[in-house]
Amino acid sequence: MTAPVERPTPDRFLDALNGFQRTEAVVAALDLGLFAAIARGASDIDSLAAACRAAPRGMRILSDFLVTIGLLDKSGARYALTSETALYLDPASKAYLGEARRFLNAATLREGFAHLTEAVREGGTRLPSGGSMAAEHPVWIDYARGMAPMVARTAERIVDRLAATGAAPRRAIDLAAGHGLFGIAVARRFPGVTVTGVDWPEVLAVARENADRAGLGERYRLTPGDAFSLPIEGDWDLVLAANFLHHFDPATIVRLLRRIAPSLSPSGRVAIVEFVPNDDRVTPPAAAQFALTLLATTGTGDLYTQAEYASFLEAAGLRLTGAVRIERSPLSLLIAAR
Repeated sequence: MTAPVERPTPDRFLDALNGFQRTEAVVAALDLGLFAAIARGASDIDSLAAACRAAPRGMRILSDFLVTIGLLDKSGARYALTSETALYLDPASKAYLGEARRFLNAATLREGFAHLTEAVREGGTRLPSGGSMAAEHPVWIDYARGMAPMVARTAERIVDRLAATGAAPRRAIDLAAGHGLFGIAVARRFPGVTVTGVDWPEVLAVARENADRAGLGERYRLTPGDAFSLPIEGDWDLVLAANFLHHFDPATIVRLLRRIAPSLSPSGRVAIVEFVPNDDRVTPPAAAQFALTLLATTGTGDLYTQAEYASFLEAAGLRLTGAVRIERSPLSLLIAAR
């Protein structure tokens, strides 16, 4: 007997067009403190409305919507957090990720996507002054403050991989450090290392806060400025370039790598942390999809395959010595040396 053929449905198309509704519902719930209120014991509409200072009708409709998309559970007239929301969206949880909305829902990103048609036609963002790559753009403060909780465990896994591939570094530099967590993870893993974070001054202020919370003191140093123009000479045992190179075209990447190459110590390594798609450029999806964000928000940013990074490194006098995908993350670690 022939198996019945499933008829096509428009569900994927409709889900895509309605995706903004999920975004705004989650942001509203975070702004209102809905997940926190449920974690503290409020469970019915009246108690939730009082805790969130919202109209009962509005709270009911929002809460029911969150149930339909799997972010809340409902039994009778009472709501509860799912295991995922309890872990990631309760502000009292150590794994809380709600602050990521500062960056992931930032006005710059939303505006870039609002003009995606034009960006596709022209091959780059329609945002003014090069989009998010304009000098000292405030979106990177949002990034530093909002994304740190999402990056912390990934940074530790990356440093675990680094520790297995070479000697402990004594001097490390973190280019475009942002929140600083990659360099901080290096400093915590290797007690003898001193890390220098490079970024715009207001962004480095966030990295300094994170380094102080980690108790690094003078082992974490700041060098405000542009990674393309600041002097970086100095026998570095480790150069970190995390979530940075994808903002640029190949020629610009090679130019930066050529600045890095002579600054390495004899045993020095470059650690590149990136979204690296397979050669088909559509897998793994979590990595490959990020190219669209770069199109919407940067002038020339793109994703590059492992083979392309190997060619960039070779053009700069470096060689790719290792590559690994980081578990439970869309990121890959590429290691290079002279």
